[in-house]
Amino acid sequence: MSEPGTVTSKATGARHKAARPSLWLTVLSLTAFSLLIALGVWQVERRAWKLALIDRVEQRVHAPAQPLASPAAWPAVTAANDEYRHVSVAGRFLHDRETLVQAVTEEGPGYWVLTPLQRRDGTQVLVNRGFVPTERRDASTRQNGNPDGQVEITGLLRMSEPKGGFLRNNVPQHNRWYSRDVAAIAAARGLENVAPFFVDADAGSQSGPGPIGGLTVVAFPNNHLIYALTWFALAFMLAGKLFVTFGGGLFRRKRFVHEPDGGSDAVTRRTGSDAGTIVEQT
Repeated sequence: MSEPGTVTSKATGARHKAARPSLWLTVLSLTAFSLLIALGVWQVERRAWKLALIDRVEQRVHAPAQPLASPAAWPAVTAANDEYRHVSVAGRFLHDRETLVQAVTEEGPGYWVLTPLQRRDGTQVLVNRGFVPTERRDASTRQNGNPDGQVEITGLLRMSEPKGGFLRNNVPQHNRWYSRDVAAIAAARGLENVAPFFVDADAGSQSGPGPIGGLTVVAFPNNHLIYALTWFALAFMLAGKLFVTFGGGLFRRKRFVHEPDGGSDAVTRRTGSDAGTIVEQT
């Protein structure tokens, strides 16, 4: 006579147990949800920073060229404050100390021609005069494009690239260059009082059939909005899963388990492998 009550008690206990998720799973889920939200917010902040950076660089690139800062101010030049600034610099090229750096541009594969520009105050600035294809690597093939005497160059201020190229390190002793490392190039060419940056020459800032200038690529990937939406979407999916797992379990069990209201006069039966305990009146 007490069997229906026992079955009902077991069903109620199982229902209450299902409604109580384990502590470690709850903590882990909430931690993952918080982390996903934090990553989404971080990407939103990164996007705002990137948009501000792009705006600053665009203003620098399209501003009128300003004279290069004095040597006393060179130590304070930074990428954040000065890179891609439109500048002008005057001096005399030291063509016998040029350096070729491997490059791939819209013109095809070839080399950047970096030539020291000797200024009147005795300091020197490396100028990336532009691109030459592989067949014009030898300086003797472009003598007509090497100006003599005093010149004035306009271009974009660029920071040194000391880490080499993609998966390739500079090899100064063999004259193989994959990045525009100002300090290493200056040391290899015996230059002194060299600016810690270089200048990418504008297109048309040089006369004659010299290297092709003005090929500087100013591009900043800005995928932060996509990343933010991805993290927020994952957080939303996790929240939905948590609701189904922790909140929906009790609801599902209530559909299959019914409290008896007939006391000891009730009997039980089970139907199907997935059925709950169904209590019905006799």
